[in-house]
Amino acid sequence: MVELDPLIRAFYRDRYVEDDRLVRSGHGRLEFLRTQELLRRWLPPASVVLDVGGATGAHARWLASDGHRVTLVDPVVEHVQQAATIGTFEAVVGDARHLGQPDASVDVTLLLGPLYHLVEAADRAQALSEAARVTRPGGLVVAAGINRYAGLLEYGSSGALTEANEREFIEAFETGRNHDDPNGFTNAYFHHADELTAEFAAAGLTDLETLGVEGPASTVLHLATPDEVDRLLPSAIRLARLLEADPRLISAGFHFLTRGTVRQ
Repeated sequence: MVELDPLIRAFYRDRYVEDDRLVRSGHGRLEFLRTQELLRRWLPPASVVLDVGGATGAHARWLASDGHRVTLVDPVVEHVQQAATIGTFEAVVGDARHLGQPDASVDVTLLLGPLYHLVEAADRAQALSEAARVTRPGGLVVAAGINRYAGLLEYGSSGALTEANEREFIEAFETGRNHDDPNGFTNAYFHHADELTAEFAAAGLTDLETLGVEGPASTVLHLATPDEVDRLLPSAIRLARLLEADPRLISAGFHFLTRGTVRQ
């Protein structure tokens, strides 16, 4: 039984078009291309990949094209039905906290969405434990986290941060918890970079690395018009690459990626 927060389910069913999230805006394109770049750097060729929280298959599609054998897992039935129509990978309904895959059955487990939708620390720990369980010894677990500064960066850069609403962003920054906004994002947990790394360590994963995804130009791309995006993207990607591991600037973008190895 997949138990998903009703607000999160409604967000993806009624308010958010997941299928074009990574192509409809400059920031989305930057996030997609940098995530793709980092995964291609980390994943061994022809891996067996479990894409947990893979939604409609934005990453599973290109991973399969790259020669990986991919199974997508997502709790939203509509996402799985849409992903299954692509036909180059398996798509099943499932919960990151209770995966149906056998122990040590995949080379790589991706959690590119679940950790920021699991607002309770115990649920995030369970998801990481499950990812480690289904991944073979020596295999990789990779997870995405939303930067604790993300809301402040987005609203402050767009002119939307005001005296009237700044308190809610300060509270989200202090606690990590983002509450459902009918005009914005839904219930979520936002990480500090070292906090995400610590959650991997607590799950027994080793050889840890946490990198910034979009870099300091993320807010510029977020506000760019479609005509500007093509001109700005190459420079933004280069900047993100140069500063991805800089501890002083890793929180300048909206997302982190952390990788860890399952103990031999």
